[in-house]
Amino acid sequence: MEPRNRTSALEFILLGLSETPEQETLLFALFLCMYVVTVLGNLLIILAISSDSHLHTPMYFFLANLSLVDFCLATNTVPKMLVNIQIRSKSISYACCLTQMYFFHFFGIMDSVLIAVMAYDRFVAICHPLHYTAIMSPRLCGLLAGGPWVFSCFISLTHILLMARLVFCGNNELPHYFCDLTPLLRLSCTDTSVNKIFVLIVAGLVIATPFICILASYAHIIVAIMKVPSAGGRKKAFSTCSSHLSVVALFYGTTIGVYLCPSSVRTAVKEKASAVMYTTVTPMLNPFIYSLRNRDLKGALRKLVNRKIISSS
Repeated sequence: MEPRNRTSALEFILLGLSETPEQETLLFALFLCMYVVTVLGNLLIILAISSDSHLHTPMYFFLANLSLVDFCLATNTVPKMLVNIQIRSKSISYACCLTQMYFFHFFGIMDSVLIAVMAYDRFVAICHPLHYTAIMSPRLCGLLAGGPWVFSCFISLTHILLMARLVFCGNNELPHYFCDLTPLLRLSCTDTSVNKIFVLIVAGLVIATPFICILASYAHIIVAIMKVPSAGGRKKAFSTCSSHLSVVALFYGTTIGVYLCPSSVRTAVKEKASAVMYTTVTPMLNPFIYSLRNRDLKGALRKLVNRKIISSS
C-alpha cells in the first residue's frame, strides 16, 4: 500500500452524536452540564475522603480511586466532543485518535477491575468481619489498587500496537463521538482478525471475569446476610452493598451490551448510546449513588463544604 493512500497517517472524521446544528447546540449544553457535575462530584468525593481521617479505610480508599478513574474517563472523551461542536470541526488526527483510544481503554479497564475489587472488600467486611482488618491490610489494599494500573497499561498498550499495524484506506468517517475500538476496526481495509480475537480475550479478562467474581462475592454476601438473626442487622448489611450494586448494574449493563453481544445485533446508534452511558452518565452518577445513602460520606462532604465556606469568608 502506498503511503499516500494511508489515511491512518492523517486524520479521522468523528461524525458525533448528531449532524444537525440545532441538535448539536442542545447536546453541547447537555454534555457541558453533565461534565461539570462529573468533575465537581468526583473531585468532592476525593477531597472529602482524603481530608477526613475517619474515612481512611479500605472501602473509601477504593472509592477515591474509582472517583479518580471516573473523572479521567469522562475527561478523555467529553471535552474533545465539546470542542468539536463549538468550533464546528469533526476531525481528529491519527495520533490523537490512538492516544484517546489508549486512555479510554486504560480507564475503562480500571473502572471494571476496581468495581470488582470493591465487591471483594464488601465480601470480606460482611463474611469475615472479625478478620477484616487483618485481611485488608495496607499492603493488600495497595496491591489491589495499584495492580489494575499496571494491568490496564499493558492491555491498553497492546490494543494500540495492534491497531497501529492496520491500514486505513478510503472512508475515514467514524460514526462515533470519540475514537472507539470497534468502529475503527470496521474502517480498516486490512485483516483485523488478530485485533478481534484480542478484543474477545480482553473482554473475557476485564469484563466477564470481574463480573463473575462480583456475582460470586454477592452470592456469599447474601448467604451471610440471611444468617443474621435480626431484621435490622440484615437491612443495615444490605444497605452497605446497595450503592455498589447500583454501580455494578450501570457499568456492566452497558459494557456487556457493547463488547460481549454478537456483532449482528449491534448498531452504531446502540454503540453510541451505550458509550454515553459508561463514559458520561455512570461517572456522573457514581458520586451521587455513593454519597446519598452513606451517612459518613455525607458528613465528610458537609464538613468539607463548611470548611471552604468559613475559609473564604
